[in-house]
Amino acid sequence: MTSVASSVVSPPDTARALDRAAAGERLGIVDAVALLAATGDDLERLLQIASSLRDAGLAASGRPGVITYSRKVFVPLTTLCRDRCHYCVFVDTPGQLLKKHKPAFMSPDQVLAVVRQGRALGCKEVLLTLGDRPEDRWPEARAWLDEHGFASTLEYVGHIARLVTAETGMLAHLNPGVMSAEELRMLRPTAPSMGMMLETTSRRLFEEPGQVHFGSPDKDPALRLGVIDDAGRERIPFTTGILVGIGETLHDRAESLIALRDLNESHAIDTEQGERIGHVQEVIVQNFRAKPRTAMQGAPDAELLDYVTAVAVARLVMGARMRIQVPPNLSDPAELELLVRAGVDDWGGVSPLTADHVNPERPWPHLDDLAARTAELGFELRERLTAHPEYVRDPRTWLDPAMHAPVAALADPESGLARTAGTTDLLDSRRPAVKAAGGTASDGSSGPSGARFVPAVSPTGVRHLAEKAASDPLALDDAEWVTLLEATGADLDHLAATADDVRRYTVGEAVTLVVNRNLTSSGLRATPDDDPATFTLDDVAEIAADAAGLGATELCVQGLLPAALEPGGYLDIARAVKAATPELHLHAFRPQDVRDLADRGGLGLDGALAAMREAGVDTVPGTGVKILSERVRRLVAPGDLEIDLWVEAMTAAHRAGFRSTSVLFYGHVETAAERIAHLRALRDIQDQTRGFTEFVPIPLPGPSGGVPLVPGRAPLDEHRAMVAVSRLALSGSIPHVQIPWTRVGLEASAVLLRSGGDDLGGTLLDGRVKPEAGIEHGLELPVADAAALAARMFRPFRLRTTDYRTLRTSPAAPASRATPEDAT
Repeated sequence: MTSVASSVVSPPDTARALDRAAAGERLGIVDAVALLAATGDDLERLLQIASSLRDAGLAASGRPGVITYSRKVFVPLTTLCRDRCHYCVFVDTPGQLLKKHKPAFMSPDQVLAVVRQGRALGCKEVLLTLGDRPEDRWPEARAWLDEHGFASTLEYVGHIARLVTAETGMLAHLNPGVMSAEELRMLRPTAPSMGMMLETTSRRLFEEPGQVHFGSPDKDPALRLGVIDDAGRERIPFTTGILVGIGETLHDRAESLIALRDLNESHAIDTEQGERIGHVQEVIVQNFRAKPRTAMQGAPDAELLDYVTAVAVARLVMGARMRIQVPPNLSDPAELELLVRAGVDDWGGVSPLTADHVNPERPWPHLDDLAARTAELGFELRERLTAHPEYVRDPRTWLDPAMHAPVAALADPESGLARTAGTTDLLDSRRPAVKAAGGTASDGSSGPSGARFVPAVSPTGVRHLAEKAASDPLALDDAEWVTLLEATGADLDHLAATADDVRRYTVGEAVTLVVNRNLTSSGLRATPDDDPATFTLDDVAEIAADAAGLGATELCVQGLLPAALEPGGYLDIARAVKAATPELHLHAFRPQDVRDLADRGGLGLDGALAAMREAGVDTVPGTGVKILSERVRRLVAPGDLEIDLWVEAMTAAHRAGFRSTSVLFYGHVETAAERIAHLRALRDIQDQTRGFTEFVPIPLPGPSGGVPLVPGRAPLDEHRAMVAVSRLALSGSIPHVQIPWTRVGLEASAVLLRSGGDDLGGTLLDGRVKPEAGIEHGLELPVADAAALAARMFRPFRLRTTDYRTLRTSPAAPASRATPEDAT
């Protein structure tokens, strides 16, 4: 939703405000409104002044040319809330929680399971985000707190914050909404920093029916400004910011920024370096993104230039030494250049493990990609702690004594940024932790109000192993993983539920699908023939155009070319696709196909991959292997590529910049131990390359397949065990687990999506041109059917791209409804 202009701003007004900003004068609301209206050459000058001011501030802070971020784990402690914001998809009602099999609050064990995985990936921040005071609206929240001995949600937040630091050495950042001065004081010993977005000072958006904050008591601007003021009195490093594009006027934006500056300055103190530092450690400028299933789902996203201008004005209003943050996942990579030019110096928290549960449709950038993009823009990416360096280096002023040692353990003593060497060893030395002061250790000792979390299972058996795997997938040996794979009955139920918790609290709730079509490259012919499964290069262009016309965003091409054709045919197919439909994502050629091009074409592996990239291939399928075992390959698929050659080709593809899927075909001659070895091998490759986007456990059909791992175990239970173990074993490594709906049917797919799965793969359009030329033709999953399946589970449905980004626009739904339940 674009801003509403509150007054006419003339170019001379903007020019005068720019002159004042360039001269370093203190800006008022009139100046800020004029700057927010800048366009054209005035906008260019605004960006120059803002970026120069940022650069001066970084130099004065002793870290010139550095943009910071925090490596974090996002913990949605509860999704219940008493507010009714019109743009939020984070919250649930108790009824929705029940239908999702989701608890009112995450338990300490569930929190620690996610946090420990994050610690293993080098995370140092635990972001505790939750709805505001849900017990004031929902009896179910009040009952949960009473049952577990907590007087309030905020008391439980403090308990969890103490627990994660005691158990893992990580630092909590608290984001629990509106707090009183007494509550801020209570929570200060549990975390080095806290936060709450101001969002806007607009009373109209709060008081007027139909506006975004109407009916949400905690969105009262006066109340939120009071919290920020109280945080300053309590000397709490505090994160806040504004939300751009929710219906606010330019005057509202200006007023919001000025209010934050004034509150920060009112609590500023003199440092030993002769500076004045206030308690607002960073100001987030966040762009509104419309979300489905909300009252604002039809509102336009914040306009890019409006957003960039707001960032630049925030820099000029807040000054050189303020950290100005933008969330990198809410902007496209190409847009980051404008934001850097506008004066940002912090990307905020980015997680290598968990989804952004507030903006689940916007995945975090991979940290290597973010570092590379930051370098392209002329800056170095450096990791910080949840409290910024100025506050870390002055702990006596800004940190409670209980936080001095945990913060010092993770901070570089000179820069105040995060330690980059020896951190994992240090975190390891802090577990198992001493009992959290006033909280509960993992042994079930009492919490702050007599709460008692007794371990639900004994330290032996399937249930214990499942929870151990949820906390640390690398902690189980092969025999323990085999025990999980062979679980039955109630043990299997617990295994599946544990895996689904890991899915929920890492990748999130969404069920995703890509609209695609298959084309089997083995059917390529030099000239037309009568076989409907064959095609020519002219047909390729028509097939691609037809698929795009039906709404497909991906064409998947794989299969060895006939020996009679030149190996350059692989490249010819790619060129034909891209010439006809440059926008269509080409997911093409298995390792075996790449080897064929490399060997017969005389290009070598690296040369073949480079030629594929030049021809237009975007990503590659990680198929062409049943299981990473030579014994199994010789017995089941002797024509497949040898295992070591498959691994070499897959690794080379990743290193050449291609991302890929990964698979395992099960239910034939393989042993449980061979399945586990396969999963471990995929993790090893992923550790080296970070190239796998998803894992697909595929049951092999008869006559070779369909063999149960556990004699007498039902086929659905075979699949549940495989999906659950896949989720647990690959958590923190390969993020997505895809359910092969063509093999198990839609009803079973729904069960498997509750066992750790999060993705349905592709629609597999037949198309109107040469439908028989694609493998699994005759099987289509209409978008509407997939959406209905997700809705029955009360989970959001999202169309995705091949690389798991959310589509900006929805493609047309395919018309066919042929979805056989026993497809093979």
